[in-house]
Formats: sequence, structure tokens, C-alpha cells
Amino acid sequence: MDARPARLQWPTLCCICRAWGRSRICGPCESRFAPPAARCPRCASRTPEGVSVCANCQRQPPPFDRCIVVADYGFPWDAVIGRFKFHDGLDLADALAALLARAVAAAAAPAPALVLPVPLGPERLAQRGYNQSAELATRSARRLGLACDTTLLQRLVDTPHQAQLPLQARRSSLLGCFGVDPAHSHPLRGRTVAVVDDVVTSGATAGEAARSLRAAGAASVQVWAFARTPPPSDA
Repeated sequence: MDARPARLQWPTLCCICRAWGRSRICGPCESRFAPPAARCPRCASRTPEGVSVCANCQRQPPPFDRCIVVADYGFPWDAVIGRFKFHDGLDLADALAALLARAVAAAAAPAPALVLPVPLGPERLAQRGYNQSAELATRSARRLGLACDTTLLQRLVDTPHQAQLPLQARRSSLLGCFGVDPAHSHPLRGRTVAVVDDVVTSGATAGEAARSLRAAGAASVQVWAFARTPPPSDA
């Protein structure tokens, strides 16, 4: 008998409020810090009620067709994601993925044929020990009953940490950094795929990944992320 489901029922502390519960993110904290919000379906920026697509995406649509997120990047998610990403916080992966899967299901977007994480380069993967985007991708895909491939989209060039760069430098540094081996691109051809990251900031990483997937044959690309950094105009 598989003991894993029983283990998941043991009480644990919410990583935000430290209350005892069944998940590392309790229901009250989810309701308080990740409430439903009107968002642009293309970039996931917040929009006024009744606005379908934000002005930025109307002027310059991103390379991906849909962006789905759980919450804005800010308190308390900046600390939660920082721990998950940089401080061996794999104990948070299931709770974050559960919220992401719930957000995807609520968005009622076309189901992708394949879920892919944004890849890390070998050096950064060795330093961190795991790819946080792959942890979110595999767990959220499993909850949604979707196929996930953690190796199809490859990082060809290690890039600087994007948070340290201005917008134009981010875009320039990412050009050509992702790719798909043509010999293994057949699962993408004519399909809708989703690419998963922890945070969407400027959209430069997600955009470059989407361009690479389209070049490999994908018909439509969604972006799933736990959090979206509000544009300066939203601050």
C-alpha cells in the first residue's frame, strides 16, 4: 500500500501565518493573499473590471497567447518564493503547485497537450540542486491530469539573473537562450503547450521561451506562473 497520501495528511505549519493545518499554505492565508482578481488574459497584469485585454497587450501583444498566475508578486509571496527558490524550500512545492493548478483550472483556458518548465542552465542547476519551475510544472500537471516533459525545452546559454538587469538588457540577454532539439520536437507540432515559471516579471523570459516553442512547431503557448510582478503603472 502506498503510504504517500497518508503522509500528506499529517498536520503542518502554514509558511505564512504559522497556524497548524493540512497544507503549507492555509486556507485563510490563501483567501487573504491570493484572492481572485481581474487580470489581462494575455499578460496577467491586473485590469479594471470589464476590461478584457490591457492596453499594453493591445498595443504590443506578447509572444504567448495566455498567461495565468495565482497572485501578484509582493508580500508575502516574495518571501515564500524566495525560500522555495533559493533556500532549499522544496517542502513548499506541493502547496504552491496546488494553488497554481487551481488557478489554471479556474481560468478555463484550452488544456495544453504538454506542460514544460522554464529550464535552468547546468551551472545554476548544480548550485541550486533543483529547478523550481520544474517542481511547479510536474506537480501542477499531475494535479490537472496533463503530461509534463522537463527536458524538451532546453536552455542553451546561461544568462545573468534577470532581476539585476533593465528591461531592454533582459530581452537582449535572453535572445537565443532557449531551444528544442529538432529530433525531439514532434510532441510540439500543432499543439497547445504551457510553459511554467515561478514568477513573471517583465515577460522577457516567458516571451523568449514562447518564441522558441513556436519555432519548434507549437501552435499556441500558455504561460503559467505562481506570481506576476505588477508593472510600474500598477504599483
